[in-house]
Formats: sequence, C-alpha cells, structure tokens
Amino acid sequence: MATEPKTESKRAIALVENAATQGAAQTKKIMDNGATTARTAMEKGMEQATKTAEGFFKAAEEAAEFGRGNIEAFTKATQTLTVGFQDLGKQYFAVSQALTDHALESAKALAAVKSLKEAADIQAAFAKASLERTMSEATKLQEAAYRLAEQASAPLAARMTLAVEKMGKPLAA
Repeated sequence: MATEPKTESKRAIALVENAATQGAAQTKKIMDNGATTARTAMEKGMEQATKTAEGFFKAAEEAAEFGRGNIEAFTKATQTLTVGFQDLGKQYFAVSQALTDHALESAKALAAVKSLKEAADIQAAFAKASLERTMSEATKLQEAAYRLAEQASAPLAARMTLAVEKMGKPLAA
C-alpha cells in the first residue's frame, strides 16, 4: 500500500502539471486574442478618428471658401453700387443743369416780351415743358436706380441661392 500513495501523488502531480500547461496555453491564447482584438479596435478607432478629422477639416475648408465667396460677392455688390451711385449723381446733375438752362432761356424770353399775353404764353409753355421734362427724366432716373439695385443685388442673391443649395444637401455628400 505504500506504493499506492506514491502513484496517486504522481497522478495528481501529472494532472496538476497538465492543468497548468493547458491553463498557461489557454491564458496565452486569451492574451493573444485580447491583444489582437485590442489592436483591431484601436485601428478601427484611429481610422474613424481620422475620417472624422478629415471630414471636419473638409467642412472647415468649405466654410472658409464659402466665406471668401461671400466677401467677394459683397465687394462686387459694393463696387457696382458705388459706380452706379456716381452715374446716378451725374445723371441727376445733368437733368438739373438742363432744367436750369431751360429756366434761364425762359427768363430771357420773358425779359423780351412786349405784352402780357406773350408773357403768359411763354410762362405756360415753360411750365408745361418743365413738367414734362421733369417727369420724363424722373422716370429715367427711377429706371436707372431700379437697374442699379438689380445689378448690385445680383452677386448677393447668387450667394444666397448657393447657401440654400448647400444647406439642402446632406452633410455626407
């Protein structure tokens, strides 16, 4: 019987050694799998972070480019408006000069009248011509101002249309 405990001990030791070997192998396998899983997760996370950063930078670049376009449109509108106001001012002063010249001609004609009827006729003709000319020139100035407003607002309207189109597109596009 003395040999039985030694055999049992050897078996127990063999079982423990076998269990330890298998446990070590399984632990190594789990560690290797865990490292692989962690590496894969880290790579996916980095890939996603890179995509997100690229998307952010692209959006920032697009926003900056859109802002530059807005400034260019505003500058163009302002230049158009400035030149247009100068032209309108020239037209207004030309009309004023023409009406003043007409008034001086009428005053000279009134100075040379020989009768009250002649003076009344000259004055009536002057009033009629002045009114017609003023209405005609005011219409021209109004049309020029309207065209100027259309021309000056065109770049801004185009930017607004572009902004609406961009907002209508999905972000992923």
